[in-house]
Amino acid sequence: MIKSKLVKKQRIIFLFLLAAIFLTIIISMGLGYSSVSYQRLLPTLMGEGTFKEEFVLFSIRLPRIFITLLAGMALAVSGAILQGITRNDLADPGIIGINAGAGVAIAAFFLYFPIEAGSFVYILPLVAFIGAFLTACLIYIFSYNKHDGLQPIKLVLVGIGFSMACSGAMIVLISSAERQKVDFIAKWLSGNIWGADWPFILAILPWIIILIPFTLFKSNILNLLSLSEAVAIGVGVSVERERIILLLTAVALAAAAVSVTGGIAFIGLMAPHIAKSLVGPRNQLFMPIAILIGGWLLLLADTIGRNVVEPAGIAAGIMTALIGAPYFIFLLLRKT
Repeated sequence: MIKSKLVKKQRIIFLFLLAAIFLTIIISMGLGYSSVSYQRLLPTLMGEGTFKEEFVLFSIRLPRIFITLLAGMALAVSGAILQGITRNDLADPGIIGINAGAGVAIAAFFLYFPIEAGSFVYILPLVAFIGAFLTACLIYIFSYNKHDGLQPIKLVLVGIGFSMACSGAMIVLISSAERQKVDFIAKWLSGNIWGADWPFILAILPWIIILIPFTLFKSNILNLLSLSEAVAIGVGVSVERERIILLLTAVALAAAAVSVTGGIAFIGLMAPHIAKSLVGPRNQLFMPIAILIGGWLLLLADTIGRNVVEPAGIAAGIMTALIGAPYFIFLLLRKT
């Protein structure tokens, strides 16, 4: 049973994070190469702005804000699942190669499978999922031992190896590609929020609406898998089946997110850790907090990145790496 004091703390943190997200959205709407006065935000949202104000807000800023929020939430849940099923605090879809696998599939699809622009947006998450799923299967196979089961540390090491292999495959793919297509893939690799338009939101929204509630529903299973296989088996959990289902969920969430944001790493590592440090390791408590932290972190990184150097800015993936890489090293040193 969860203590009422802890539940109350969770609710306060949840409301605080909602306020932080709301404040960051307001700041993000006004900042940028084409700025919109904060006094004009409300009138523009109400349909009383000039053509320029409405174009900047509705066609550029708001789609990008929603994309970063949704992608950050998806990556946070994906990371929490991976950490739970592998019992490894260092697991993250960007670190263990799942995002890189999605990237190779997207690059191959973009370069060699011409398709209409209207369909491209909606097929992209599926293509990313196929690439990420195949990579995850290979990582799982190479990390699994029939005597000891899934080995958490080995999973991270194998995942890093696959991430490097996928990066090499990406270089091979783009070596003979057209300049314009290479520019797109380079933006994807750096984690530039390239899918900043309303159709991209519609493309990833069904994945998030279905899979995040499903993960919350599976919170008890994740709690048991996080402890040990013996405990999970003892209470009647079909460990391998549940682990595969949850792994597919994590892969699908990560693939949907990176298909429109590019190669974003470390959000799935940091958000669950910060949430656990605030409310403890029970998934029912920390998962909703991690979802908001993930969305806020990516939104904040993108807001800072696109305003540091104008007009191009710094890619959100680079900003998250600047924060996440030292955090990963800290966790790695703490584990050894």
